[in-house]
Amino acid sequence: MRINERSKDEALAKDRSDPTGQRMTTDQGIGIEHTDDSLRVGTRGPTLLEDFHFREKLTRFDHERIPERVVHARGSAAHGYFQVYESQAEYTKARFLQDPSVKTPVFVRFSTVAGSRGSADTVRDVRGFAVKFYTEEGNFDLVGNNIPVFFIQDGIKFPDVVHAVKPEPHHEMPQAASAHDSFWDFVSLVPETAHMIMWVMSDRALPRSYRMMEGFGVHTFRLVNAKGVSRFVKFHWKPLLGVHSLVWDESQKLAGKDPDYHRRDLWEAIEAGDYPEYELGVQIIEEADVEKLGIELLDPTKIVPEELVPVRRIGKLTLNRNPTNFFAETEQVAFCVANVVPGIDFTDDPLMQARLFSYLDTQLSRLGGPNFAEIPINRPLAPVHNHQQDGIKRHRIDAGRANYHPNSLSGGCPMLSAANKGGFTHFPAKVTGEKTRTRSESFSDHFSQAGLFFRSMSKPEKEHIIAALLFELGKVERKEIRQRVVEQILAKIDGELAIPVAEGLGLPAPKVSVVKGNIEKSPALSIENTKKNSIKTRRIAALVAEGVDVSEVEAARAALEKEGAKLLVIAKHLGTVKGAGGKVEVDRSALTTASLEYDAVFIPGGAASVAVLKKDGDALHFVQEAYRHCKAIAATKEGAELLSACGISTSAPGIVVNQEGAGSNAFAATFVSAIAEHRHWDRADRHTIPA
Repeated sequence: MRINERSKDEALAKDRSDPTGQRMTTDQGIGIEHTDDSLRVGTRGPTLLEDFHFREKLTRFDHERIPERVVHARGSAAHGYFQVYESQAEYTKARFLQDPSVKTPVFVRFSTVAGSRGSADTVRDVRGFAVKFYTEEGNFDLVGNNIPVFFIQDGIKFPDVVHAVKPEPHHEMPQAASAHDSFWDFVSLVPETAHMIMWVMSDRALPRSYRMMEGFGVHTFRLVNAKGVSRFVKFHWKPLLGVHSLVWDESQKLAGKDPDYHRRDLWEAIEAGDYPEYELGVQIIEEADVEKLGIELLDPTKIVPEELVPVRRIGKLTLNRNPTNFFAETEQVAFCVANVVPGIDFTDDPLMQARLFSYLDTQLSRLGGPNFAEIPINRPLAPVHNHQQDGIKRHRIDAGRANYHPNSLSGGCPMLSAANKGGFTHFPAKVTGEKTRTRSESFSDHFSQAGLFFRSMSKPEKEHIIAALLFELGKVERKEIRQRVVEQILAKIDGELAIPVAEGLGLPAPKVSVVKGNIEKSPALSIENTKKNSIKTRRIAALVAEGVDVSEVEAARAALEKEGAKLLVIAKHLGTVKGAGGKVEVDRSALTTASLEYDAVFIPGGAASVAVLKKDGDALHFVQEAYRHCKAIAATKEGAELLSACGISTSAPGIVVNQEGAGSNAFAATFVSAIAEHRHWDRADRHTIPA
């Protein structure tokens, strides 16, 4: 029988399931009475393995896609090493944190969360920051993000939040974006998302580079020393280049002009010897001091403000080698939160507890079975001996007759390791309570830290959060969802946030009911407060045409390279450009690049060159776009005429004009300082400049 489109559709209809009006069940048809909390011991205790609904829900979610990662599918990675500054034996017995002379190999993978492998780098999203330490005691995976909190408190909700943010199932849109109905519907109905939403709507979700973003372990871990003393710890990664972000207009345009922008930036920096560096920071909290903080340390939607517990920097991570093969290393690397070494242990954070199960489970589908730890990138440097055997894609050939414990045929080998000889022992935390699907009341504050984050921002950062919400919610089709977000979420965070968003969406001003905590502001949360003076590795575009003053280009190049930055010459064609005093080599054709790819712009003198640029619409757009994005712009001698042609005042913030030329000390110092500012937000007229 011929199968036409209609008969094919009729056949498919038999397998369609419409949940409208139906009760929720497990895959075995068992009714589900609660799906928001895992079964645990007490309201703050560990999750129980007997929770069949939790295990089924997470298992089905973990195996949804093959072979792409369900989340964090698009990534970039690099090899490197970690060195501790001084022994941390007071806090932990982990050996890689003892000897400053030891370089522990690492493999670090950065990623976006929501998009597929083929999506763009610069979308608004959380960024993964996962570090695999190949220690002498085995692999330790610090699997974190560039944001210190998460959307949910309990891992049983992870399938829900990811399903909500992924492309909607009926039409598979939008890709790598949260600006759609299903995501904001979820947010409006789950108030615990409030704090994370502030971070994702902020500039933190638009990093300038993987080299210029912070990383966080998200959860509260334990450090345990050789005496068995436990302390709580929050892990941080602090980039030595400082924390810098793109602006939203840049991010959108870069997604089209160079969807590999972050991947390319990381690769090229390492190839050029500009090795990314991050310091490992810890917030160590004595168990006796937890109640004084007034913060639920097991809640992954909470931070411990640095003003309450300072971050102590204990070592440095350096990335110095690119992968040899993307698939074999970056794509096949398997991180797992459960990979810890003696001296580092878990807590009863219900999101962490879910991740301890989920990551290992996910690899079974993605990497084709239980032997993924034998793939070279995942293989520990520490020797591996156990009785686990066979299975698909087994690499190791085991010798000997005994594959069980205890045994006498192999002399009892491999032997167990005592705790004082490298054996891992779990910290004996006391747990009591009834089996229940409820959360502790200490998890019920969803808004105080969301408000803390917003109130800690600078004026432009607040404006960006408001603009981001207007964009995202402006894409939401259902008015009732927009209204719920404003009334049930934003109005409880801050009126300065909720009222302008409501106005921009054409909604009535909500009744503001702000929930505040024990700290009003945390300056450390603002990117504007984390700026560095260095312009190391920054890229500056020099716009030139025939007749350029070559000495100006070379003087600017020397001044910028002295500070670790790079000047790239841009002209209409590749090759060389003739000018006064010789020729200059062109680095980029104007046809293949844009101001978006640079941190600043330089316009050298040369009357003939500037005359050509003034008549070139692309050159005018290049400068105007950089101005609108608040970047530093410098011009020497006749170059100032191009600024005037663009309608830009030479006295505007971040504009450096020097008639003495690029060789003067005053010019170099002022331009370098302007670039180091990263953005000059106080350009009141920037929105009037066409770009």
